[in-house]
Amino acid sequence: MSTQIYHNPRCSKSRATLDLLQEKGVQPEVRLYLDHPPSRAELEQVLAQLGLAATQLLRTGEDIYKELAAAYGEPDNATALDWMAAHPKLIERPIVIHNGRARLGRPPQQVLDILP
Repeated sequence: MSTQIYHNPRCSKSRATLDLLQEKGVQPEVRLYLDHPPSRAELEQVLAQLGLAATQLLRTGEDIYKELAAAYGEPDNATALDWMAAHPKLIERPIVIHNGRARLGRPPQQVLDILP
């Protein structure tokens, strides 16, 4: 069974989550999602696995979010998906996917729920 992490090495929570996985003997496939952004369809799948609405995965503190919201208003789920697909910096991280399930590593220990 493969495990994947949407990872940003500059993020302390993302680094802590990756370290936790490795301490548990899990060597995940690391997806540097800022360099290799997920498509809109991939985001939809991850959201379904997380059980979250797209608006719940947005990083609303980012400057690009503030600019988009100021120009277009608060996004609905479809718009949030479009924004994250176009600007992957808006995707909350880290996300760990294992065996068809996903968890957001905030706090990092949450990802342990989906591991064997």
